[in-house]
Amino acid sequence: MELAFHPFIRLEPIPAKDFRKQKVDIAQYTAVIFTSRNAIDHFFRICEEMKVIVSQDTKYFCITEAVALYLQKFILYRKRKVFYGADGLNKSMFDVINKHKENEKFLYPCSENQQDNEIINWLKHNNCGFATPFMYRTISNDVKVVLDQSEYDIICFFTPSGVKSLFDNYPKFKQNGTKIGAFGSNTSKAVEEAGLTLDIKAPQPQAPSMVSALEKYLAVVGKRI
Repeated sequence: MELAFHPFIRLEPIPAKDFRKQKVDIAQYTAVIFTSRNAIDHFFRICEEMKVIVSQDTKYFCITEAVALYLQKFILYRKRKVFYGADGLNKSMFDVINKHKENEKFLYPCSENQQDNEIINWLKHNNCGFATPFMYRTISNDVKVVLDQSEYDIICFFTPSGVKSLFDNYPKFKQNGTKIGAFGSNTSKAVEEAGLTLDIKAPQPQAPSMVSALEKYLAVVGKRI
């Protein structure tokens, strides 16, 4: 098996001067929801550019433990204020938020062209005060050179924007036996909505990462051959 990594997308930061137009006062929010390391990077970048001091009492709710641990790059990590779901699914994160949501105002930093509607709908349904400021935008990369040169048996996506990028590059893309993997419920949904067959899904109880999901899938396929 040979693995190759080619990013389908790239991130472009939204400058502080443009962020200000959204009229979101970061200091007024007591909790932050993070679904990726990119969101963490851009949240603290904006805070630095705008000279916002984040309170030490701010609570952080993360989609996975790996995302939560990344916070150590920016804050003094304390278990009493950093929380994460058990299995990388939105429902697990909601269960954790539900235990601590009393009197909290939530900030959910995200990409300009990629919001998780399930998170937004949950916050609305549970009458939470929240804002969803855009701090970066996702741009499709040109991957035609890469995909035209080699035939790949499996393509794995980590964001819905990656799926969009595939069709930006190949509007008439046909799966034709190529296996598709997806990380995260929103990416899986994007794959299926694009009319593709989803073969490898992560995270799952026995496959918390895309790598472990691939290994599990290949082990099963190997037994069939």
